[in-house]
This record gives sequence, structure tokens and C-alpha cells, in this order.
Amino acid sequence: MNFDYTEDQKSLKDEARRYLNAVSPITVVRAVLEADGDGCDSGLWKQIGEQGWCAAAIPESYGGLEMGYVELCALAEELGRALAPVPFASTVYCFAEALLAVGTDAQKEELLPQVCSGDLIGTLAVSEGAGVLTPERIATRFADGRISGAKVPVVDGLVAGKAVVLAAADTGPGLFLVDLGGEGITREKVSTIDPTRGEARIVFDDAPAQPLGDGVDGIAALSGIEDRAAVLMAFEQLGGADRCLEMARDYALERYAFGRQIGSYQAIKHKLADVFVKNEVARANAYYGAWALSTDAPELPLAAAAARVAACEAYWHAAKENIQTHGGIGFTWEADCHFFYRRARHLGLVIGSPRDWKRRLATRLEARVAAEVD
Repeated sequence: MNFDYTEDQKSLKDEARRYLNAVSPITVVRAVLEADGDGCDSGLWKQIGEQGWCAAAIPESYGGLEMGYVELCALAEELGRALAPVPFASTVYCFAEALLAVGTDAQKEELLPQVCSGDLIGTLAVSEGAGVLTPERIATRFADGRISGAKVPVVDGLVAGKAVVLAAADTGPGLFLVDLGGEGITREKVSTIDPTRGEARIVFDDAPAQPLGDGVDGIAALSGIEDRAAVLMAFEQLGGADRCLEMARDYALERYAFGRQIGSYQAIKHKLADVFVKNEVARANAYYGAWALSTDAPELPLAAAAARVAACEAYWHAAKENIQTHGGIGFTWEADCHFFYRRARHLGLVIGSPRDWKRRLATRLEARVAAEVD
């Protein structure tokens, strides 16, 4: 079994890197951050849509390219490396996967072609504040085709046109489709550590909504959607972590102290070696997750949790050590290190914290061991 990209997939990845280097250099990220707007470069998003990246893993019957999930993982890695300020994760990893997983044929036929073209930005509205959201704590309610409550933070909630919302109903928690441009919707910007991925507080005041799918168990469906998103997001995190290592290495080779490259000092060598090791551990888990996702393997829940935990730890560690290797200049606004620090913290929380995913990983490992014993 070969856990690596094929030559065609490597070519796709290389082409994506060249394209993003041309259209989304770090200056684009800085411009979005300093603009303090909705956290999205609409021009870049349009270009990515025209490239067909949003359609990579969506079936041809819904207007997609049906290239496969491994190809989508390759694109995700390059988007993470470039810190592209676009709602790709919310739309493709979360919203589109929710539709593919539990949506009705009519919902897929209506919305997925719009996702493929980049004309529709979607998001997943689950959180209602700090803490783990258990079924008993869901305050957002659905009844008689209407939804009321509030979700915060909602990633890309300022620019999204549609949302999949977790809400309580008479039959139990469910997932519901809401038009964020319709009546009964109020959006408010939320200040976060990474303004290049805007977040919002969305209030639903008797807003029109429809169930996603037919008789879906919202909690179980959400868990499956997050597993799929976790694998894709792990590659985005891996791309950012690898770029942090490259930045730290390059600076260590060009910066001199006491007549020597700082990279020649053992303390710096150890820092970079530790980053490399964590990145490779994350890569191994991400590749395993990509295999499980692309083959719809029974191991997907376990592989997704492992990929998520390893990617969060690798990116967070790489972003910190990148700043430390740059020394005093690494903490300044003018340096680019803080962009990756911000994104590492953001991606580490958007579909649940590392602590939550460690709990999921432990629970799933215990279940597997118990099944093997039986």
C-alpha cells in the first residue's frame, strides 16, 4: 500500500502552488488582515471557483469534476501553505460534505452545482458559545418550518449565502438548511485572532428553514461530517506547518549572530528538528485519513481523529517555533510569522478543539479494542 501522492496528484499540487504563488502571495493575506473586513478576498475566491477547485471531489452528476478526495487533499495542502483568505474550508469541507452525506437528491441538485462554480458560499453553524455542545445544551430550535436561536462563532458567516444549522426539534437534534440572505437573519461580526477568516454571530429570528435530508439524526450526521472535514482540514494545517518550517529554516541560514549562521547553533537545530518530526507525524496521519476518506473505509472515524489531533499539534508547534527562530523580529507586525500563528490557532478550533478530538480518539480506540476482544 502506497501512502503518497501519485505523479498526477503531485503535478496537480505543484500547479496549485505555482498558481497560488502568483495570485495569493502573503501581501494579499496582509491586505485582508489590515482591511479588517469580512475576512474574504472575493476576487481570489472567484478565481479559485473558475479553476474548478471547489468541484474537485463532487460527483459529475452534480456539476463536479469527481477527481477524488486525495486530489482535494492536495489542493487543501497548498491553500493552507498560501494562507488563502477564502471560504474554501467552510464551503467545500463542511457545507458541501454535509449535502453529500445527508442531503436529499433535490437539495444536492439545487445547491451542489452552485458550490462547484464558486457562486455559493456555504458554512456550518453549530457552536453556541464556549464549551462542548451536547444535545441537552442546544438552544436553537426548529418548529413548523422556522428556526430561532443564535450561533457563535460561525466561520465565514459574514459572507456565506447558505448555512447548515444544528438545532433541536420535537424529534430530536437535526440539521437544517437556512438561507442567510432571507428574512429573520441578523449577522454581527465577531473579533477573533485570525481576521483573514471572518467569523460572525448569527441570530435566527423565526427564519425559514428546511430539514437537511430526511429524518436525519443531527448529532450522528454532524459527527460524520466533522470526520470528513477533519481529514481535509488536516492537510490545510499540514501545508501551513510545512511553510512555517521552511520560513524558520531560511531565516536560520541567512541570519548571523557572533559571526555564525544561527542555524549552526545546536539550539536552533533542535527546534527545527522537533518541528520536522511533528510535521512528519502529522503527514503520516493525514495520509492515512486521506486513504480512509477516499475509500470510505470503516477506519475513517479513527483515522480522522488521529489526523486532526496530529495536525493541530504540528501546526501550533511549527507556528510558535517559527516566531521563536526569527527572534525579536518574529513578534513584529511587519514580519509574516504572525499570519501562520493566527491561522494555526483558528484551524485548531473551527470544528472542535484538540482536547475534544483527543477525547474522540480515545473513545474510538477503546471501542475498537473492545470489538477486537469480543
